[in-house]
Formats: sequence, C-alpha cells, structure tokens
Amino acid sequence: MTRRKSIALTKRVLASLVAALTLVPVFQLHAVQAEDDPFSQFPLVIHCKYNETYHAFYISRVSHDGVATYVASDRIAGTITLDGKAKAIGGAGGGSCVGKTLVELRASQQAYDLKP
Repeated sequence: MTRRKSIALTKRVLASLVAALTLVPVFQLHAVQAEDDPFSQFPLVIHCKYNETYHAFYISRVSHDGVATYVASDRIAGTITLDGKAKAIGGAGGGSCVGKTLVELRASQQAYDLKP
C-alpha cells in the first residue's frame, strides 16, 4: 500500500469514528426520553364492562403526579396510578375495572400495551 493510500484510509477511518461519536449523545437522549415517557408505563387501552356494555377506555393523559386518565366514547372516564386501583370519574357507578390494579387488569387481559 502506498503512503498516499494509507493516509486516505486513515482519514476515512477517523471521519467514520468522529461521525459515530457524534451520534452517541443522540441515541442516549432517545433512551432517556423513552424511560421518562409516562405513557410507556401504562397500557394504551383498558376494556371494561359497564351497564351491560363493553367499553374501550383509551389513555388520554398522565398528570405530573402519575395519575393516568382513560376515556371512552360515552363521555365516561376513569383514573389509575401505577400502584393504585382504578376509579370512575364523575359518578357513583363503576364497571368491571373499578377497584382493580394495573397488575390485575393485565392478568385478566383487560389491559393492552403498545409494544414496538
């Protein structure tokens, strides 16, 4: 190999290393964001039976204190935390989800997670 080719190869290798090193912080940032994403900790959908009808409750928001709110099409909603029990919002009634934890909802196959 000639000296000129050796220098050119060395430059290409160094350029590749520099490019790879500039991407490391980008990948680390995405990993941190994924871990900090509160939606990743809750199921996307929880289905419950209420008044003899089955409803799909979709996650709507997660507050700063870790309370997830789920809503269904009939303007009914509920909340749950990672270690708490499901509660109905705005009514004394409830359905087959009220009083269950996320572990119980997943075990009864009422909770569906979105996995990439």
